[in-house]
Amino acid sequence: MYLTKEAKADIFKKHGGAESNTGSAEGQIALFTYRINHLTEHLKKNRKDFNTERSLVSLVGKRRSLLDYLKKKDIERYRAIIKELGLRK
Repeated sequence: MYLTKEAKADIFKKHGGAESNTGSAEGQIALFTYRINHLTEHLKKNRKDFNTERSLVSLVGKRRSLLDYLKKKDIERYRAIIKELGLRK
C-alpha cells in the first residue's frame, strides 16, 4: 500500500496539529493533496486507466470544496495551507 499508517499519522501531525486530529480541514486537504500527487504519477505511466482518472477528478473536487469551506470560515488558515502545500503558483 502506498500510504502506511505511520505516513498518514505524520501528515495529520504536520498539518492537522495532532495525529488524532483527522477531521481538521487542513489535515484532510493535506491528505487529499498527497493522494492526488500519487494518482497523478500513476496516470502518467498508465494513460488508459480511466477508473483512476475518475477517482482523481473526485478527489480534486473534494479538496476544492474543503478549500472553499476553509476560505469562507477563516481566510488566514486558508492562506497558510495554500502556501504550505504549494497549491497556487
